[in-house]
Amino acid sequence: MELTWHGHSTWHVTVGGTDLLIDPFFDNPKTDLSPEDVDDPDYVLLTHGHDDHVAHAGAFTDATLVGTPEVTNHVAGEAGFDEDDVIGMNLGGTVEAGDAFVTMHRADHTNGVGAGFEVPSAGSAAGYVISDTKPTQVEDAESETFYHAGDTGLMTEMRDVIGPFLEPDAAALPVGDHFTMGPMQAAVAADWLDVDHVLPMHYDTFPPIEIDPQDVVDEVAATGSDAEVHVLDGDETFDLSEGY
Repeated sequence: MELTWHGHSTWHVTVGGTDLLIDPFFDNPKTDLSPEDVDDPDYVLLTHGHDDHVAHAGAFTDATLVGTPEVTNHVAGEAGFDEDDVIGMNLGGTVEAGDAFVTMHRADHTNGVGAGFEVPSAGSAAGYVISDTKPTQVEDAESETFYHAGDTGLMTEMRDVIGPFLEPDAAALPVGDHFTMGPMQAAVAADWLDVDHVLPMHYDTFPPIEIDPQDVVDEVAATGSDAEVHVLDGDETFDLSEGY
């Protein structure tokens, strides 16, 4: 599994022969790419409807759009996705997406959609657990699993459900504070999730979320966690099978 960070919360995930693009938003200072520079993914996954997560979904209408029904219905209508290329799913559900299995989990965050949040609430925001095997209670040491937490605060589901039952190997966690977790709470999340790898995201995009990423490294170490923090450059790829 290869994980490429394009800044903010935008990730390109390759699982076998399947490409998934999460929260396409290329107007951020960490990427040198525009949407036109990105090969068409097979799936576009949306965590919620805020503009800094759906802004460039319309550049990828050849892909299958995945998200909650409220968000996918709005974005598909605005961006021009064919209704046959939309998968509306919901919290706790798992769908098979090519070579990947995508499980949706709750994120603690607001979820307005449209310009000026014309729809003030589109239900819960979400995160995704992406695996190359179907989630089961039978341990599979060969599986690779990536957790994109979405925009979220710290929540006990990370400790009680996502960590022990979905067992992510790596987690992309928002660390920019102000709108999401900051470094301290993200470090607690990493400890609760018991992941091997932490990938900071959702920081330095605009002034309220500018941080020193070294704070994430220090806070994770302070929890006693053995997780390794990888502060990626924009458009850099982390190979989960190789640990970097």
